[in-house]
Amino acid sequence: MTEIKHIAESDLPALARLYEELMGIPTNGDRMLQVFRKAESSGNYHILGAFHEGELAGSLMGIICLDFVGSCKPFMVIENVIVSSRIRRQGIGKKLMEAIEQIAREHNCGYIIFVSGEQRKEAHQFYEKLGYRDEQVEGFRKLL
Repeated sequence: MTEIKHIAESDLPALARLYEELMGIPTNGDRMLQVFRKAESSGNYHILGAFHEGELAGSLMGIICLDFVGSCKPFMVIENVIVSSRIRRQGIGKKLMEAIEQIAREHNCGYIIFVSGEQRKEAHQFYEKLGYRDEQVEGFRKLL
């Protein structure tokens, strides 16, 4: 059985291991704890975990952003989507996405936006099955 719930401080070491699988680099645990506490206190960060048989098997982060255009409804940005390669294709990613969408609705978000690397074709098919569509936008990033 898989349970979706907010990540707690005690889950951070397991989350760091998932992020290492996602990014291929280790996470600074002390800094992660500081950032986590700051994110939690803001109320705009929603870091969800998928716990499969008690083990953290997947996660994502949704960030509520304010908007100043049109009806000024907030929107959500999704980042750091990961389901461990050991347990994919069991509906965990779908459960995570449904849970974060529910949080976005509860916060009256007008839309959800995220980016996915061009090479992640399998992930793109997954997102399209969930109703997301590729709008052929260009993404830009500047490392500082």
